[in-house]
Order: sequence, then structure tokens, then C-alpha cells
Amino acid sequence: MYPLLNGLRVVEGASFIAAPSCSLHLLQIGAEVIRFDPVGGGPDFRRWPLTAGGVSLYWEGLNKGKKSVAIDLSRPEGRELAVRLATAPGPGAGLFVTNYPVGGFLAHDRLAAHRADMITVRIMGWADGSTALDYTVNAGVGYPLVTGPESLGGEPVNHVMPAWDLLAGAHGALALLAAERRRQATGEGQEVRVPLGDVGLATLGHLGSVAEAVAMGTQRPRVGNDLYGAFGRDFATADGVRLMIVAITARQWTGLVRALGIDAPVAALEAELGTSLAPDEGLRYTHRDRLNPLVADAVAGRTLADLEPAFAANGVCWERYRTTLEAAQELCTPEASALFRQVMHPSGFTYPTPGATATFAGLRRETPARAPRLGEHTDEVLARVLELPEHEIGRLHDAGLVAGPAAGS
Repeated sequence: MYPLLNGLRVVEGASFIAAPSCSLHLLQIGAEVIRFDPVGGGPDFRRWPLTAGGVSLYWEGLNKGKKSVAIDLSRPEGRELAVRLATAPGPGAGLFVTNYPVGGFLAHDRLAAHRADMITVRIMGWADGSTALDYTVNAGVGYPLVTGPESLGGEPVNHVMPAWDLLAGAHGALALLAAERRRQATGEGQEVRVPLGDVGLATLGHLGSVAEAVAMGTQRPRVGNDLYGAFGRDFATADGVRLMIVAITARQWTGLVRALGIDAPVAALEAELGTSLAPDEGLRYTHRDRLNPLVADAVAGRTLADLEPAFAANGVCWERYRTTLEAAQELCTPEASALFRQVMHPSGFTYPTPGATATFAGLRRETPARAPRLGEHTDEVLARVLELPEHEIGRLHDAGLVAGPAAGS
């Protein structure tokens, strides 16, 4: 964490990945984030992975460092409290992140009626307001039909990483800061809509896939584990370790050839083809059926211990395939990465917890805060942000409109 956005207060009314990750990015560079949930938890409060005691490590991970307020959002007075939190006064406040529908009690125009300079960042499914999740957007933009081996034909392969959620969350954080900068200059607020569908479609455009389809009239083929348009795929060592090896640049390719000692067969292939493979990554992709066996045989003849120093000496781009368990144990530790610190969370577990992804040179990276217990900060936030007196907060508790943390949580 870095104290770069001190003075900004972001209120979050959201669930799942995209919007909570948006607020988390802002929190980890210094913003205060206050999250409100329904009493008892929202739809993602028990999402897997769960501990044996039923605590969601998913919820814990996405909400670390946030302040948690529990409100009965099914009742008008509870919804009014949520609106008051989102629109509370202050020069660094009036910043709201949500994935609630465009209409309803958290519609931007209703918030702006309470605070004219309100900024709302709304994560959506599709731009027309129709429902979508990361996995349905991924289906809609075509990636599951170009993932996997050619033998699958028309059978889709779903990606396990929610890429559109994560990209939308990061873009939402960027958009909020841009809107807040504009507000400083003009005094004007606005709603910013970030549909997952638009993130997916824009990515197709940024990476040339739209142009490829429209200008060339071609459908990208399935190529299994080969890297489309360049040299790269998985290879197995003599001791059964599987590696991903990639050579995009000329330097990476020549380093790989040198490290594996396959200069002679590669030169012979180049002579046969009448070309040099080093300058053009596309040629290495075109002739991958000839190159892959050369690399596969060389890798299969040596152990990982033999290959590592040769790869290091020649600048080869590679990595060993790990399970997520191995990655967590080997890479996600304070000893292995400055991202992580050991933090004890309400689940009762102490585990490596990441802070801000970016490293700001010259600034000290602070220890990330633990996740909250649901409703842990209800009284504090109502008193400090809404300036409610103690007896009024007590009345809200007695009426069941708000809740603190459950006993033993």
C-alpha cells in the first residue's frame, strides 16, 4: 500500500470481482474505501474458496483494507442510508463504485440530486444494460473458440481466469481518477460506465482481431499451446518438468538456439527455406512444425538443472509450469516477492497478502491491511461520515436497519 490518494473517500456498493477490485486498486494506493453490504452479506459473501468454517477467502481477498458497513437494503430507510453514505459531503468524497443496475435507488441522477458533483463509476455487463458476467462476455467475443487444440473443432474452452472482470476493475479505477481530476478543474461530477462487454470488444480491437476479421475476412485458428504469430509452446525436460519457452524477439530466438546447441539444424533449415528465422517472429510461427521437434528433442535430452544455467546465460525467456499451490508456496511469499506481507485475517488464518501491484520507486510499501468482518465499521462510519449521534445509531440497530459484526466472526 502507498499513501498517494490520501484524502479520497470511495464508497463501494458492489459484489463479485470487477467493481470490488476497482475499489481495491484505489485503496492500495491510499484511498479510504467504505463498502456497504446487505445485513448477512451480499451474493458473493460465501463464494468459494471457503474455509472449513464457511468463511469466503475470495471475499476476504477482494475486500482487504476496506471498511465494512452492514445495512438492510431491502427497506427504504436502509436504502436511504446507503445513498447518504455515497453522497456524503467532503472535497475528496462523492466517489461511488458499484455494479448495481443503471436504474433503481443507486441510479446516478438520484445520487446527483443529493450531491451535484457526484462521480459514479458503474461496472456493467453489456453497454445496453443487459446482464453479463465475465464468462458470458468471453463467450461472446470469441476467445473460447480459439483456445485449445484444433482437434476440438467447435467445442469451446472456457478460460479459468476472469480477465474481463479484472481489466474492467483496473479500467474503472483509472476512469474514476480521471473523472475526479476533471471535477477538480470544473467542479462537475459525472457517471462513468464500464461495461465488461466493451472491455472485451475494445481488447479485440486493440490487439488487431477486429481488423483481422474485417479487413482480411479470416477467423483465427486454434493452435493448441503454440503462441499465435511467434515461436512458443510447452516442452518437457528429461526429468519430466514441463516448461513454457517463448522466443518473440530475434535476441530471444538466437539465445534459445545457442543455449540448446541446435545451431546446425536450424542453419540447415534456414538454408533449405532460403531465409533467416531470427529477424521475423512470424516466420518462426509459420515453420513451427519444423522447429518444434528440434527444440523438443534438445529439451527432452537435458534435465531442468542442466537447462537453467544455459537459459540464464543466453537470455532465454521461459518458465516452469506450476500448480497454483506451488505458485502460492514458491512465489507468493514475503521472501520471494515485495508484494506480499504476512497478515492475519478474520478467517483466523495468517497468510501472504498482496499490497499494491505497482512499485513506486522511492516510496515505502506499507503492509496491506486485513480484511474486515462484515459490518465491523458500521458504527464508526455512521458516526464519522454521516455524523449520526449515538442514540440514532442505537435506534438503527434496534430497528434492524444496520448491523455490526456477528459474534465470533
